[in-house]
Amino acid sequence: MAIGLNVPEPEESCSDANCPFHGSLSVRGQTVEGQVESTSMEKTVVVEREYDVRVPKYDRYMKRRSRIPAHHPDCFDLSVGDTVRIAETRPLSKTKSHVVVEIVEEAEEVGGITAPATEDTEGTSGAVTEDASEDRSQEGGD
Repeated sequence: MAIGLNVPEPEESCSDANCPFHGSLSVRGQTVEGQVESTSMEKTVVVEREYDVRVPKYDRYMKRRSRIPAHHPDCFDLSVGDTVRIAETRPLSKTKSHVVVEIVEEAEEVGGITAPATEDTEGTSGAVTEDASEDRSQEGGD
């Protein structure tokens, strides 16, 4: 069933009435892309997105973030750190008026901890080389 967005339909099927693909929920309005920050609620995920806001007084930009609760249909397997696309829909509860329609990028699991997928995950992440530690010891109070 086409939902009016250019997103692929998930392989799994579900019996959720509030699924835009397999249920009767229609989507409308904006689509937002962000990272899943919480999956602790039932059938709900919290998606966080960062954006820049211009401050005219200082002629600079500052970072802001918004946390949007969205409905999590059963046909998507989401975890914390996944990048998802959510679409606006009718109000589903007091705070929920968005639904997940696509998983853009899945998070990698590194050592039992899920982390967002990056290009250089195998590099030296905070490791100090011997040369750097020798330089620091020579700079000290010798």
